[in-house]
Amino acid sequence: MRALAVRLAMALLLVLSAVTIVYVDRAGYRDVNDDGLTLLDCFYYAVVSLSTTGYGDITPATQSARLVNVLFITPARVLFLIILVGTTLEVLTDQYRRGLRISRWRRKLKDHVIICGYGTKGRAAVAALLETGYDKTRIVIVENRAAAVRQATANGFVVIEGSATRSSVLLEADVKNAKSVIIATDQDEASVLITLTVRQLTAGQVRIIAAVREQENAALLKQSGAHHVIVSSSTAGRLLGLTTTAPPLIDVVEDLLTPGQGMALAMRSAERAEVGRNPRELSTLVVALIRRGKVLPLGGEKVVTIETGDLLVYIRADEAASAGVAL
Repeated sequence: MRALAVRLAMALLLVLSAVTIVYVDRAGYRDVNDDGLTLLDCFYYAVVSLSTTGYGDITPATQSARLVNVLFITPARVLFLIILVGTTLEVLTDQYRRGLRISRWRRKLKDHVIICGYGTKGRAAVAALLETGYDKTRIVIVENRAAAVRQATANGFVVIEGSATRSSVLLEADVKNAKSVIIATDQDEASVLITLTVRQLTAGQVRIIAAVREQENAALLKQSGAHHVIVSSSTAGRLLGLTTTAPPLIDVVEDLLTPGQGMALAMRSAERAEVGRNPRELSTLVVALIRRGKVLPLGGEKVVTIETGDLLVYIRADEAASAGVAL
Protein backbone atom coordinates (compact mmCIF):
# COMPACT_ATOMS: atom_id res chain seq x y z
CA MET A 1 0.00 0.00 0.00
CA ARG A 2 2.87 2.35 0.68
CA ALA A 3 4.38 1.66 -2.75
CA LEU A 4 1.00 2.19 -4.43
CA ALA A 5 0.52 5.45 -2.53
CA VAL A 6 3.92 6.71 -3.69
CA ARG A 7 3.11 5.91 -7.32
CA LEU A 8 -0.30 7.52 -7.04
CA ALA A 9 1.33 10.65 -5.64
CA MET A 10 3.79 10.67 -8.57
CA ALA A 11 0.96 10.37 -11.09
CA LEU A 12 -0.98 13.16 -9.39
CA LEU A 13 2.13 15.35 -9.36
CA LEU A 14 2.52 14.82 -13.10
CA VAL A 15 -1.09 15.84 -13.70
CA LEU A 16 -0.78 18.95 -11.53
CA SER A 17 2.48 19.93 -13.23
CA ALA A 18 0.85 19.58 -16.65
CA VAL A 19 -2.16 21.62 -15.50
CA THR A 20 0.11 24.38 -14.17
CA ILE A 21 2.16 24.62 -17.36
CA VAL A 22 -0.91 24.60 -19.62
CA TYR A 23 -2.73 27.14 -17.45
CA VAL A 24 0.25 29.54 -17.48
CA ASP A 25 0.39 29.33 -21.28
CA ARG A 26 -3.38 28.99 -21.79
CA ALA A 27 -3.35 31.79 -24.36
CA GLY A 28 -1.36 29.52 -26.67
CA TYR A 29 -4.11 26.85 -26.75
CA ARG A 30 -7.28 26.78 -28.77
CA ASP A 31 -10.48 24.90 -28.04
CA VAL A 32 -13.45 24.19 -30.28
CA ASN A 33 -15.44 27.07 -28.79
CA ASP A 34 -12.66 29.67 -29.20
CA ASP A 35 -13.55 31.11 -25.80
CA GLY A 36 -10.20 30.44 -24.09
CA LEU A 37 -9.20 27.88 -21.47
CA THR A 38 -10.42 27.91 -17.91
CA LEU A 39 -8.66 26.07 -15.06
CA LEU A 40 -11.11 23.20 -15.50
CA ASP A 41 -10.27 23.08 -19.22
CA CYS A 42 -6.58 22.84 -18.30
CA PHE A 43 -7.31 19.91 -15.97
CA TYR A 44 -9.34 18.27 -18.72
CA TYR A 45 -6.60 18.73 -21.30
CA ALA A 46 -3.88 17.43 -18.95
CA VAL A 47 -5.85 14.32 -18.05
CA VAL A 48 -6.85 13.34 -21.59
CA SER A 49 -3.34 14.08 -22.87
CA LEU A 50 -1.48 12.09 -20.21
CA SER A 51 -3.89 9.18 -20.55
CA THR A 52 -3.29 9.23 -24.36
CA THR A 53 -7.03 9.70 -24.97
CA GLY A 54 -6.53 12.91 -26.97
CA TYR A 55 -9.97 14.01 -28.17
CA GLY A 56 -8.47 16.93 -30.10
CA ASP A 57 -11.01 19.48 -28.85
CA ILE A 58 -8.18 21.41 -27.17
CA THR A 59 -4.94 21.80 -29.13
CA PRO A 60 -1.75 23.85 -28.81
CA ALA A 61 -1.92 26.63 -31.39
CA THR A 62 1.24 28.69 -30.82
CA GLN A 63 4.85 27.63 -31.30
CA SER A 64 5.62 27.98 -27.58
CA ALA A 65 2.67 25.79 -26.59
CA ARG A 66 3.68 23.12 -29.08
CA LEU A 67 7.27 23.27 -27.82
CA VAL A 68 6.01 22.73 -24.27
CA ASN A 69 4.04 19.71 -25.48
CA VAL A 70 7.13 18.26 -27.12
CA LEU A 71 9.47 18.90 -24.17
CA PHE A 72 7.13 18.20 -21.24
CA ILE A 73 3.65 16.83 -22.06
CA THR A 74 4.90 13.95 -24.24
CA PRO A 75 7.61 12.74 -21.75
CA ALA A 76 5.08 13.17 -18.94
CA ARG A 77 2.61 11.05 -20.92
CA VAL A 78 5.19 8.27 -21.27
CA LEU A 79 6.10 8.45 -17.57
CA PHE A 80 2.42 8.41 -16.60
CA LEU A 81 1.89 5.23 -18.62
CA ILE A 82 4.98 3.64 -17.09
CA ILE A 83 3.62 4.34 -13.60
CA LEU A 84 0.16 3.03 -14.48
CA VAL A 85 1.23 -0.09 -16.38
CA GLY A 86 4.20 -0.77 -14.12
CA THR A 87 2.03 -0.74 -11.00
CA THR A 88 -0.47 -3.11 -12.57
CA LEU A 89 2.24 -5.49 -13.74
CA GLU A 90 3.95 -5.44 -10.35
CA VAL A 91 0.74 -6.28 -8.51
CA LEU A 92 -0.02 -9.14 -10.90
CA THR A 93 3.58 -10.38 -10.74
CA ASP A 94 3.57 -10.34 -6.92
CA GLN A 95 0.32 -12.30 -6.87
CA TYR A 96 1.72 -14.82 -9.33
CA ARG A 97 4.97 -15.21 -7.37
CA ARG A 98 3.07 -15.62 -4.11
CA GLY A 99 0.80 -18.24 -5.65
CA LEU A 100 3.77 -20.05 -7.19
CA ARG A 101 5.69 -19.99 -3.91
CA ILE A 102 2.72 -21.37 -1.99
CA SER A 103 2.13 -24.12 -4.55
CA ARG A 104 5.82 -25.11 -4.43
CA TRP A 105 6.09 -25.42 -0.64
CA ARG A 106 2.69 -27.10 -0.47
CA ARG A 107 3.91 -29.88 -2.78
CA LYS A 108 6.91 -30.47 -0.54
CA LEU A 109 5.20 -29.81 2.77
CA LYS A 110 4.01 -32.58 5.05
CA ASP A 111 3.86 -33.01 8.80
CA HIS A 112 4.37 -29.28 9.26
CA VAL A 113 3.39 -27.16 12.25
CA ILE A 114 0.90 -24.32 11.87
CA ILE A 115 1.22 -21.41 14.29
CA CYS A 116 -1.99 -19.39 14.57
CA GLY A 117 -0.87 -16.00 15.80
CA TYR A 118 2.60 -14.43 15.71
CA GLY A 119 2.37 -12.38 18.89
CA THR A 120 4.42 -12.91 22.04
CA LYS A 121 3.17 -16.47 22.58
CA GLY A 122 3.44 -17.38 18.91
CA ARG A 123 7.01 -16.12 18.60
CA ALA A 124 7.98 -17.99 21.78
CA ALA A 125 6.47 -21.20 20.38
CA VAL A 126 8.39 -20.76 17.13
CA ALA A 127 11.61 -20.13 19.04
CA ALA A 128 11.08 -23.33 21.05
CA LEU A 129 10.56 -25.33 17.85
CA LEU A 130 13.72 -23.94 16.30
CA GLU A 131 15.71 -24.68 19.46
CA THR A 132 14.76 -28.35 19.15
CA GLY A 133 16.16 -28.43 15.60
CA TYR A 134 12.80 -28.18 13.84
CA ASP A 135 13.18 -27.17 10.20
CA LYS A 136 12.09 -23.57 9.61
CA THR A 137 10.57 -24.52 6.25
CA ARG A 138 8.10 -26.80 8.06
CA ILE A 139 6.66 -23.96 10.15
CA VAL A 140 3.71 -22.05 8.72
CA ILE A 141 2.48 -18.84 10.33
CA VAL A 142 -1.17 -17.79 10.06
CA GLU A 143 -1.63 -14.13 11.00
CA ASN A 144 -4.00 -11.32 10.05
CA ARG A 145 -2.12 -8.34 11.51
CA ALA A 146 -0.03 -6.55 8.91
CA ALA A 147 2.87 -5.74 11.28
CA ALA A 148 3.11 -9.35 12.48
CA VAL A 149 2.92 -10.63 8.89
CA ARG A 150 5.84 -8.39 7.90
CA GLN A 151 7.87 -9.51 10.91
CA ALA A 152 7.26 -13.21 10.26
CA THR A 153 8.09 -12.80 6.58
CA ALA A 154 11.28 -10.91 7.44
CA ASN A 155 12.24 -13.79 9.75
CA GLY A 156 12.04 -16.18 6.81
CA PHE A 157 8.82 -18.04 7.58
CA VAL A 158 6.03 -19.01 5.22
CA VAL A 159 3.11 -16.75 6.16
CA ILE A 160 -0.55 -17.14 5.29
CA GLU A 161 -2.22 -13.76 5.77
CA GLY A 162 -5.75 -13.96 7.10
CA SER A 163 -7.81 -14.98 10.11
CA ALA A 164 -7.25 -18.54 11.35
CA THR A 165 -10.93 -18.73 12.21
CA ARG A 166 -11.73 -19.01 8.50
CA SER A 167 -11.70 -22.43 6.86
CA SER A 168 -10.29 -21.09 3.58
CA VAL A 169 -7.23 -19.67 5.36
CA LEU A 170 -6.51 -22.92 7.21
CA LEU A 171 -6.95 -24.91 4.00
CA GLU A 172 -4.46 -22.60 2.31
CA ALA A 173 -2.05 -23.50 5.11
CA ASP A 174 -2.71 -27.17 4.23
CA VAL A 175 -4.06 -27.95 7.69
CA LYS A 176 -5.19 -31.45 6.66
CA ASN A 177 -1.58 -32.58 6.18
CA ALA A 178 -0.21 -30.76 9.22
CA LYS A 179 1.42 -32.51 12.13
CA SER A 180 0.00 -30.14 14.71
CA VAL A 181 -1.65 -26.75 15.08
CA ILE A 182 -0.51 -24.34 17.79
CA ILE A 183 -3.13 -21.73 18.66
CA ALA A 184 -1.46 -18.68 20.21
CA THR A 185 -4.02 -15.92 19.83
CA ASP A 186 -4.67 -13.12 22.32
CA GLN A 187 -8.38 -13.86 22.70
CA ASP A 188 -9.89 -17.01 24.21
CA GLU A 189 -12.98 -16.70 22.00
CA ALA A 190 -10.85 -16.80 18.88
CA SER A 191 -8.92 -19.80 20.22
CA VAL A 192 -12.15 -21.75 20.72
CA LEU A 193 -13.39 -20.92 17.23
CA ILE A 194 -10.06 -21.86 15.64
CA THR A 195 -10.06 -25.16 17.55
CA LEU A 196 -13.55 -26.01 16.32
CA THR A 197 -12.61 -25.10 12.74
CA VAL A 198 -9.42 -27.20 12.79
CA ARG A 199 -11.24 -30.19 14.27
CA GLN A 200 -13.95 -29.93 11.63
CA LEU A 201 -11.46 -29.72 8.76
CA THR A 202 -9.19 -32.50 10.00
CA ALA A 203 -11.73 -34.81 11.66
CA GLY A 204 -9.61 -34.70 14.81
CA GLN A 205 -6.56 -36.26 13.11
CA VAL A 206 -4.28 -33.26 13.69
CA ARG A 207 -2.98 -32.51 17.17
CA ILE A 208 -4.20 -29.17 18.51
CA ILE A 209 -2.28 -27.27 21.20
CA ALA A 210 -3.95 -24.09 22.43
CA ALA A 211 -3.18 -21.34 24.91
CA VAL A 212 -5.88 -19.55 26.87
CA ARG A 213 -5.76 -16.67 29.30
CA GLU A 214 -8.40 -17.85 31.75
CA GLN A 215 -8.67 -21.20 33.53
CA GLU A 216 -12.45 -21.33 33.05
CA ASN A 217 -12.02 -21.51 29.27
CA ALA A 218 -9.63 -24.49 29.37
CA ALA A 219 -12.44 -27.05 29.68
CA LEU A 220 -14.30 -25.42 26.80
CA LEU A 221 -11.23 -25.68 24.59
CA LYS A 222 -10.79 -29.36 25.40
CA GLN A 223 -14.44 -29.98 24.61
CA SER A 224 -13.89 -28.14 21.32
CA GLY A 225 -11.17 -30.60 20.35
CA ALA A 226 -7.87 -29.28 21.75
CA HIS A 227 -5.52 -32.08 22.81
CA HIS A 228 -3.42 -29.86 25.09
CA VAL A 229 -4.39 -26.57 26.71
CA ILE A 230 -1.94 -24.16 28.34
CA VAL A 231 -3.48 -21.65 30.76
CA SER A 232 -1.22 -18.61 30.72
CA SER A 233 -2.81 -16.70 33.62
CA SER A 234 -2.87 -19.76 35.90
CA THR A 235 0.73 -20.64 35.06
CA ALA A 236 1.87 -17.07 35.68
CA GLY A 237 -0.03 -17.00 38.98
CA ARG A 238 1.61 -20.20 40.21
CA LEU A 239 5.05 -18.85 39.31
CA LEU A 240 4.28 -15.65 41.19
CA GLY A 241 3.23 -17.69 44.21
CA LEU A 242 6.41 -19.76 44.06
CA THR A 243 8.47 -16.61 43.87
CA THR A 244 6.92 -15.44 47.14
CA THR A 245 6.96 -18.68 49.14
CA ALA A 246 9.95 -20.52 47.68
CA PRO A 247 12.20 -18.18 45.66
CA PRO A 248 14.82 -20.84 44.77
CA LEU A 249 12.15 -22.93 43.02
CA ILE A 250 11.35 -20.17 40.54
CA ASP A 251 15.06 -19.96 39.69
CA VAL A 252 15.04 -23.67 38.86
CA VAL A 253 11.91 -23.35 36.72
CA GLU A 254 13.35 -20.38 34.83
CA ASP A 255 16.59 -22.29 34.31
CA LEU A 256 14.70 -25.25 32.83
CA LEU A 257 12.59 -23.10 30.52
CA THR A 258 15.29 -20.66 29.39
CA PRO A 259 17.45 -21.94 26.52
CA GLY A 260 21.20 -21.81 26.85
CA GLN A 261 21.23 -21.68 30.65
CA GLY A 262 22.35 -24.52 32.89
CA MET A 263 19.66 -27.21 32.76
CA ALA A 264 17.06 -28.12 30.15
CA LEU A 265 14.25 -30.63 29.86
CA ALA A 266 14.74 -33.20 27.11
CA MET A 267 13.02 -36.32 25.82
CA ARG A 268 14.27 -39.44 24.09
CA SER A 269 13.13 -42.96 23.30
CA ALA A 270 14.06 -45.76 25.65
CA GLU A 271 17.02 -47.82 24.47
CA ARG A 272 16.86 -51.59 24.20
CA ALA A 273 19.34 -52.06 27.06
CA GLU A 274 17.19 -49.92 29.35
CA VAL A 275 13.98 -51.97 28.97
CA GLY A 276 13.02 -53.61 32.27
CA ARG A 277 15.19 -51.32 34.37
CA ASN A 278 14.12 -48.77 36.95
CA PRO A 279 14.51 -45.23 35.51
CA ARG A 280 16.12 -44.18 38.78
CA GLU A 281 19.04 -46.51 38.04
CA LEU A 282 20.02 -44.71 34.82
CA SER A 283 22.89 -42.29 34.64
CA THR A 284 20.59 -39.56 33.35
CA LEU A 285 18.14 -37.86 35.71
CA VAL A 286 14.78 -39.17 34.47
CA VAL A 287 11.77 -37.29 35.91
CA ALA A 288 8.91 -39.00 34.05
CA LEU A 289 7.98 -41.69 31.55
CA ILE A 290 5.55 -41.24 28.68
CA ARG A 291 3.79 -44.50 27.83
CA ARG A 292 1.18 -44.63 25.08
CA GLY A 293 0.59 -40.91 25.35
CA LYS A 294 0.21 -40.86 29.15
CA VAL A 295 2.67 -39.40 31.64
CA LEU A 296 3.86 -41.77 34.37
CA PRO A 297 5.37 -39.87 37.33
CA LEU A 298 8.23 -41.55 39.12
CA GLY A 299 7.52 -40.32 42.62
CA GLY A 300 6.01 -42.40 45.40
CA GLU A 301 6.60 -45.96 46.49
CA LYS A 302 5.36 -47.64 43.31
CA VAL A 303 8.24 -49.02 41.25
CA VAL A 304 7.97 -48.26 37.53
CA THR A 305 10.10 -50.13 35.02
CA ILE A 306 10.87 -49.08 31.48
CA GLU A 307 8.99 -50.82 28.68
CA THR A 308 9.59 -50.95 24.94
CA GLY A 309 8.25 -47.80 23.27
CA ASP A 310 8.48 -45.62 26.38
CA LEU A 311 9.70 -42.03 26.12
CA LEU A 312 12.04 -40.78 28.83
CA VAL A 313 11.75 -37.20 30.06
CA TYR A 314 15.02 -36.21 31.69
CA ILE A 315 17.11 -33.21 32.69
CA ARG A 316 20.32 -32.57 30.83
CA ALA A 317 23.01 -29.91 30.90
CA ASP A 318 22.00 -27.36 28.27
CA GLU A 319 25.56 -26.67 27.15
CA ALA A 320 26.17 -30.37 26.46
CA ALA A 321 25.43 -31.94 23.11
CA SER A 322 21.79 -33.00 23.08
CA ALA A 323 21.17 -36.67 22.52
CA GLY A 324 17.42 -36.19 22.69
CA VAL A 325 14.83 -33.63 21.71
CA ALA A 326 14.46 -30.61 23.97
CA LEU A 327 10.92 -30.02 25.17
